[in-house]
Amino acid sequence: MSIQQEIILRYNSDGHVRLQIPKCLCHEEAASFLNDTIMQINGVYRVNLFRNKQKLSIRFIAETLELNDLIQQLFSIVSSAEEKGLLKEKTELGKTTTLIKDKLSSWKGTRWAQEKYTETKETAQAVSILAKFGLKKKDILDNPDKYLITFFNDILLLFLIKTHWKLITKKWLLAPLKYRYNWLATFYLMYLFIRAKTAKNK
Repeated sequence: MSIQQEIILRYNSDGHVRLQIPKCLCHEEAASFLNDTIMQINGVYRVNLFRNKQKLSIRFIAETLELNDLIQQLFSIVSSAEEKGLLKEKTELGKTTTLIKDKLSSWKGTRWAQEKYTETKETAQAVSILAKFGLKKKDILDNPDKYLITFFNDILLLFLIKTHWKLITKKWLLAPLKYRYNWLATFYLMYLFIRAKTAKNK
C-alpha cells in the first residue's frame, strides 16, 4: 500500500478538511516538512498537525484553491518527503543535526527574508521591463508626475493580474455570471487603464 492510500479524509467542509495520516508522517522531521510545505500552497492559510493523534487539519480559501487541487498537491508533498527519506525516524545524533538545520531554515526571520527576496526580485524584473517602455522619455524630467504615475499604475496592474490569474482562469471564466461583480471590477480597471494610455498619447 502506498503512503498516499494511508491518508484518509475524515472531515470536509467549505475551506476546511481534516485527514487521518500514517504514523510515518508524524515523526518530528516529516511533520515539520509537511506543515511548512503545505503552508506554501497558494490559498492555504492555516495548518495544524497533531502528531500524537495522527491528524492533519488544513484551512484554505475555497475560491482560490479547490479541494481536488489541495489533495493532489498534498500527495505530491508526501511523495517528496518520501524521496527525501523523511519518513524514517532518525537516530538521536541525526535528530540533533537535522533539528539545528530545520530551526535555521524555518526561523521566521529566514523565511521572511526569503519571501521578501523573491518579491523584490519579481518586482525588479517587472520594473526593468516597464522601464524599457515607459521611462526612456527625454522629457521625464520636465513632467515627472505624468510619467511616474503612469509607470506605477502599470506596476499595480501587473501585480493585480499576477495575484488573480489563477482565479480568472479557473473560476471566473468558467462561471461568468456567478463572478459578474469580479468581471465588472476587471472591466472597469481595464477601462481606466486604456483611458489613461489614450490620454497619454494625445
